[in-house]
Amino acid sequence: MTLAHADAAPDARAFGFPNIIGGSPALREAVKLAGSVAAARRTTVLLIGETGTGKELFSRGIHYASSAANEPFVAINCAAIPEALLESELFGHEKGAFSGAYARKQGLLELAGHGTLFLDEVHHLPRTLQPKLLRALESRRVRRVGGLEEFSIECRIIAAASPHLEQVVASGEFREDLFYRLNVIPVQLPPLRERKEDIPLLVHHFLARFAAERNTSDAAGRSAKAPERLPGITVSQEAMRRLMAYHWPGNVRQLENALERAVAFTAGRSQIDEADLPAEVQQARETPTPATISLPEDGIDLDAFIAGIERDLIQRSLERTGGNKGQAARLLNLKRTTLVEKLKRLERP
Repeated sequence: MTLAHADAAPDARAFGFPNIIGGSPALREAVKLAGSVAAARRTTVLLIGETGTGKELFSRGIHYASSAANEPFVAINCAAIPEALLESELFGHEKGAFSGAYARKQGLLELAGHGTLFLDEVHHLPRTLQPKLLRALESRRVRRVGGLEEFSIECRIIAAASPHLEQVVASGEFREDLFYRLNVIPVQLPPLRERKEDIPLLVHHFLARFAAERNTSDAAGRSAKAPERLPGITVSQEAMRRLMAYHWPGNVRQLENALERAVAFTAGRSQIDEADLPAEVQQARETPTPATISLPEDGIDLDAFIAGIERDLIQRSLERTGGNKGQAARLLNLKRTTLVEKLKRLERP
């Protein structure tokens, strides 16, 4: 993200909840809550999640799903701008307010108009600016630096913070009253390690995008008479096992970067192998879980028991993907043809 930016011509199709990839219960709950609050145009939202969990994507989704979708979406990273400049960025300044203020400047609270101001990394907001932001949220009025006139603001505030925000509040570095004012509707974004069932879908999404970008780039160097397209990119089963086993401290953003790196290392090959992954991912191993199945005294029919487990997992994968056999196969680390054969076999009397 740049230090601060505004979308001049937002395209609602480019953002929104349909682009949030995954179907895990934790993610579905976050999307459901974010979707319900989108209709309340002025309600303040606090997105809580680790780095790389998609806080800006969620904030855009809320904005573009609301009645203010055609209004500005303005974003600022509170950790990326020096304290001396942040006040002017948020509230604006009058000409001559300080050295270098050669003209009046509108702040982002003003530029957001009837749209949305997204305050990313709000837990890094300097202590000196917190009372001013609190007053702006409560009164819906602001005054530019060096100015005497107050004016109304109409934008919705969506803030984003790390899961450690309450600890920052307890330490006194973040005002408790400002925390409560921002925490009107808290939305918890799950880390990737808590929704690993979404990893195959995310892998498919990113690789499809990288393949499209690669073909677009290569098309520029090919003649119109030879529109050869490179094949799509797949992941070997062993590479997928490593991706599923890794704990992803950087979450979805780290996964995307790891896959982009792996694609570069394939050197034109259509499959990502274990050796193409970053070293820390290659070394990941699945955590063994203790057996929870008891063996009856009179024994069991092992083949029938395993077939029942297989049938249940296949059914669940199809339910999660809405019957899409390709996506269901990716969830199970199977080829689509293998899944189809298993379905045929399980349907036999």
